[in-house]
Amino acid sequence: MKQTIMGLTLMSALILSGCQTSDSSSAKESSSDSALTQSMQSSSETANSTSESQTSSEEAVKESEEQPAAYKYRVNPANSVIEPINADDESKVVLLTFDDAPDEHAVEIATKLKDIGAPAIFFINGMFIESDEGKEKLKEIYDMGFEIGNHTQTHPDLSTLSPEEERKEILETNDLIYDAIGIKPRFFRAPFGITTDTTDEIMAEEKMVSMTWTYGYDWEADYQDATALTDIMLHTEYLNDGANLLMHDRTWTNEAAVDIAEGLKDQGYTWVDPALLESPEREVPNE
Repeated sequence: MKQTIMGLTLMSALILSGCQTSDSSSAKESSSDSALTQSMQSSSETANSTSESQTSSEEAVKESEEQPAAYKYRVNPANSVIEPINADDESKVVLLTFDDAPDEHAVEIATKLKDIGAPAIFFINGMFIESDEGKEKLKEIYDMGFEIGNHTQTHPDLSTLSPEEERKEILETNDLIYDAIGIKPRFFRAPFGITTDTTDEIMAEEKMVSMTWTYGYDWEADYQDATALTDIMLHTEYLNDGANLLMHDRTWTNEAAVDIAEGLKDQGYTWVDPALLESPEREVPNE
């Protein structure tokens, strides 16, 4: 009898011990599962945080890239000299410009300037971009990174036109330029440098800047030669800080363009990027 009782007692102890071991193991497994779950959640949250941070950083970079460069220079309305907006900015600068484009040589001039990294404004006559060939030339110049300006449709003396005729000369060219490259020009140069009250009204309405020049010579008989033109453009008394250089789509100018640009640089002048020239802000059209 005693043996039976002792046997039962021993079996009960073994069963109880087994239950305790099982409960302890389950507790450990539960604790381990909980820790793993927390670790996975923490890793997921960290990954999400990193991803969000990267996305935010990428968006900030994209926004920065989309922002236009701040204007650093303005065209003096009285004399067309290029002036720094802030006193700390470089003042020994020159602006390269080419009128009557794109006739015969503008694309070649643009290509040469691009090769040496020289920026410029090409002022367009609408009559040269009425054809598909002319539009393609303009697009090629624009795609090389050059600023495009308006030089009227047919190059008239604006003072001889009625207000309606003048509007047609300027606005038709704006429209042709827009049709070719998708933007309207910010800058205008009147033929012969002659403007009117109507010109001023159109500039205000179209949010454009009108400019003339400080010097140029390539239309004069004495300088219709690359060597003579280069010499006068680099040594004229009118070469000063902020000079606004007028050149044209001409054979001799094409031949002299690089020597003129590099000669100016050799004298310590910086070529102004027209993208840094101030102009009135425009509303972005709805797409």
